[in-house]
Amino acid sequence: MTIKVTVDREACIACGVAPTLCSEVFVLEEKNRVVDEYTVELTESLSVGEVPDELRECVENAAASCPVEAIKVEG
Repeated sequence: MTIKVTVDREACIACGVAPTLCSEVFVLEEKNRVVDEYTVELTESLSVGEVPDELRECVENAAASCPVEAIKVEG
């Protein structure tokens, strides 16, 4: 089972919180994005990934800690 993770790269302020809290899923370049292993779509404005359910807590913690709410979790 997987969960869908979407990073709004336009809203992202590149603070580094998500990669710090959940480096298994997020990486900070110019803006935050989902790591290559889980990426299903990557554009300048969005990063979408399908992440294994066992990383749910990590992803949800990172999303809840994002100061601009740029990370959405579904599933």
